[in-house]
Amino acid sequence: MSNPLLSFDLLPHFDAIKPGHVIPALDEVLAWADTQIADLLDQERPSYASLLEPLALIEERVSRVWGPVSHLNAVMNSPELRAAYNAGLPKITAWSTGLRQNLHLYALVQQIDEGDEFPSLNRAQQRVIEHEMRSFRLSGITLPEDRRNEVARLQEELATLSANFSEHLLDATNGWELIVRDPQRLEGLPDSFKQAAHARAVGDGVCSSGELCWKLTLEAPSYLPVMTYAVDRELRRALYSGYVTRATEGALDNSPLIVEILNKRLELAARLGFENYAQLSLMRKMADSVEAVLAFLEELVDASRPAGQREFAELGAFAAENLGLDRLEAWDVAFAAEALKNERHAVDEEALRPYFPEPQVVQGVLAIVERLYGAKLIPIDAPVWHPDVQVFQVIGEGEEGVQLKKGILYLDLYARPHKRGGAWLFDAVTRARKGDEIQPPVAYLVCNFAPPQGGHPSLFTHQEVVTLFHEFGHALHHLLTKIDVLPVSGINGVEWDAVELPSQFFENWAWSHESLLLLSAHVETGDPLPEAAIRGLLAAKNHLSAMAMLRQLEFALMDMRLHAQSVPVDGEQVRATIEQTRREVAVVPTPDFNRFENGFNHIFGGGYSAGYYSYKWAEVLAADAFGRFEEEGLFDRTTGLEFLHHILEQGGAEHPMVLFERFRGRKPEVGALLRGVGIG
Repeated sequence: MSNPLLSFDLLPHFDAIKPGHVIPALDEVLAWADTQIADLLDQERPSYASLLEPLALIEERVSRVWGPVSHLNAVMNSPELRAAYNAGLPKITAWSTGLRQNLHLYALVQQIDEGDEFPSLNRAQQRVIEHEMRSFRLSGITLPEDRRNEVARLQEELATLSANFSEHLLDATNGWELIVRDPQRLEGLPDSFKQAAHARAVGDGVCSSGELCWKLTLEAPSYLPVMTYAVDRELRRALYSGYVTRATEGALDNSPLIVEILNKRLELAARLGFENYAQLSLMRKMADSVEAVLAFLEELVDASRPAGQREFAELGAFAAENLGLDRLEAWDVAFAAEALKNERHAVDEEALRPYFPEPQVVQGVLAIVERLYGAKLIPIDAPVWHPDVQVFQVIGEGEEGVQLKKGILYLDLYARPHKRGGAWLFDAVTRARKGDEIQPPVAYLVCNFAPPQGGHPSLFTHQEVVTLFHEFGHALHHLLTKIDVLPVSGINGVEWDAVELPSQFFENWAWSHESLLLLSAHVETGDPLPEAAIRGLLAAKNHLSAMAMLRQLEFALMDMRLHAQSVPVDGEQVRATIEQTRREVAVVPTPDFNRFENGFNHIFGGGYSAGYYSYKWAEVLAADAFGRFEEEGLFDRTTGLEFLHHILEQGGAEHPMVLFERFRGRKPEVGALLRGVGIG
C-alpha cells in the first residue's frame, strides 16, 4: 500500500499510517476534489441529486483523509506527526473556506434553494440546503472580493491559533511532574495509585524498582486522586497550582493567544456583519440570541447560588471540625467534599473501584444499550492506533427482526503520555447512501482513565463510569442513525447546543439501581456492588450539586461574556471579565495565581467558543426527556424505542426542538434540570 490514507476503506489502516503520508495524501485528495468540483459547476439547471449529493461525497472523501490525521494528532501526538498536522491544517482550512466562497457554487445552490424543487424535497434534504446557504453567508460569500479574502485569512489564522493553544496545553501538561520520595506525603492515597505512580517513576528512569519514589503528573489518573484523597495539604496545593497555571510561562504561555483569538474572532464577526463573535456562533445553535443565553444562565445562577452558598458553608464547617482546615482553599475542596460524602453517605469512590473493572463496566453498558434500543455491540479485529484500543461491530434490528450491521465503534479508554486530556467522541465516518449501498458510520470514543496494572484490568470510579455513559450517548447518536443524507446523518448537522442531549441523557442509567447491578462485579470475587453501597451511592448523587452547577455556570458565563465583547480586548480586560464573573457566581475562593483560562481548551482550542452554555442548555433537554422514563420505567422498551426513533435515529435531519417535542409531547422545562440535581 503506497499511501494508507488514500485507501478509502471503511476502517483506516492505523497500523500503516506514518507522518510522511500526510501531506502527499492531502495534496492528492484536494487536487482530486478541485477537479470534481469544477465538473460539478458545469451545469445550468442544478438539482439536489446533481449538485448537493455529489458535493457531500466530495467533502466526505477529503475528510476521510484528514480525519485520521486529526484524530492521531490528538491521541498519539509526536513531533513528526504534529509537524505534518500543522503543515496540513492551513491547506485544509483554506480549501474548506474557499469552497464556501465559490460564487459559482453559491449561485447553483441558491437556485435550488429558491427553485421549484425545494418544496418537494424531504426535510433532511431541505436542512442540508439551509445549512449550505448559512455556511456560504458565514464565509462572506456576499462580500466584495477583498473582504472575502479577509474572512478567509482570519479563518485560517484562527485555525492555527487554536491548534497552537491545544499544543501548548498538551506540552505544558506533559512537561510538569513532581517526584515524591517520602511515603508519608502519600498518606490517604490508595495503594493502586501508589503502585501506578511508582511504576511510572521506574518506567521513566527516575529510580529503580527497589527505591522509594513516585512520579506525579497533571494527567487525570494522577491529578484527581491527589486532589481527592491526599492528606498532605501542600501536596494538594502543589498539584492544584501546577494544574491551574498550565500554559502560563515562556514559549508555552497561552495568555497572548487568548487575546489574539478573541480579537480575531471579533474581527471575523465584524467582517460578516455581527456585533460580536457570540452572535456569529449562535447562528449554528438553537438559542435565539446572546441575551437569551445570558438570561438562561443567570436564571440558573439565581436558582443555584443560595443552595451553593449553604453547601460551601456546611463543607467549611465540616472541614474545620473534622479535618483541621480552618479556611477552605481551592485545593481543599475535593478532599473535604469526598470526606463529607463518606461521612454522610458511607460512600468512598476509591473503595468502589474494585467493583467496576473495565470489562464488566463495558459489558454492562452494552447490555443496557441492547435492552433500551435493541442494538448489540460485538468485538471485532481491526487495525488500531494503540494496543489498548478495542473495536466493536454495532448490530441493530431491521424489519421483521433481521440483524443489520449498523456501524463500528472504537474504544480508547486509557490515559498515556502524548494523548490529549479529557473525553470525547470523534465521528470518523458518517452513514450515507452511496448508490445502492449504505455506508455504515464509524466513531472513536476516547477517554483518559487509569490503565490496567498489577495484572488487574483498569478499575473505574463511579464518576468514570458516568463519563463512559456520557461518551456512549454521543456514540449512539452517531451510530444508530437511520438518516442516509450525509450532511445531516448521525451527529452531523445537529445544532451545537443540542448535541449534548443524548450524552447527558444516557448518564442517567449510570445512576440506576438495576444498572449498577449490571455494571459491577468485584475484580476478585465477581460479586456485584453490595446493596448498602448502592443505596449510599444513589443517595450521594446530588452531593454538593449546587456547587457543581455553579462551577459549570461560571465557565459558561465566562465564555459567553468574553465572546459578547463588541470591542477588542487586552489581557487585563480578559482577566477583569473572568474575575467579575467569579465574584457573581462562584462560592469557592479562587487564588490570585489561578489562570484556568490558559487551559480552557473547550473554548480556545475546541469547538465550544461562545457555546459552553450548551452543556446546561442540553442538560435541560436531557433531564426533561429522562422524566418520561421516570414516569414509564427506566427500561421500558417502548419508551426506549421511541427515544431511538425520535431522537437518536434522526441525527440532524430536523430541528432539535421539533424532535424533542415529538418525543416529550411538549416543550422542555428548566425545572426538570433543577429537580434532577436536587435544587428545584
